[in-house]
Amino acid sequence: MREAEVTAQKELFDKIIDFLRGIGLKIKFEELNTECFLPGISIVDGELVIDLNKLKYPGDILHEAGHIAVVPSEERSTLNEHSIAQREHKDAEEMMAIAWSYAVCVHLEIDAAFVFHEYGYKNGGSSIAENFKEGRYFGVPMLQWVGMALEKRNNKNMPVYPSMLLWLRS
Repeated sequence: MREAEVTAQKELFDKIIDFLRGIGLKIKFEELNTECFLPGISIVDGELVIDLNKLKYPGDILHEAGHIAVVPSEERSTLNEHSIAQREHKDAEEMMAIAWSYAVCVHLEIDAAFVFHEYGYKNGGSSIAENFKEGRYFGVPMLQWVGMALEKRNNKNMPVYPSMLLWLRS
């Protein structure tokens, strides 16, 4: 990778980390000694833990952050990588995390391919990015249901998805 590309990747990484910390997510950088669902990223007690030496796809950070963001605030501190799969509304939360991470891309003016890369989402990441770019969203009705976004125009002229009303579920 050329120096300019490395610098651009570092700036993008810093932009994402600053945003996540700015909305109130806790992030730690430390070595992960266990195998993770996504290389170099884990969720431990509601905190995003990143092992920079094992991180393979930096865009995956936004997806994992999305899992933390969409759970009810009173449950956030107990969330971990393994409990996500056991949650009652795990499928809805997965779709919300995808929609949330796309909204972050739009908000930060990041190419969605950074998160929805060709190796993610069972090799369907680019398809998800294309569908969202064309306005074919999923997960947004659930974001609306929990009060984080609006799916349709409203009489109060409030912004609709991909704009978010809340970045963290209350």
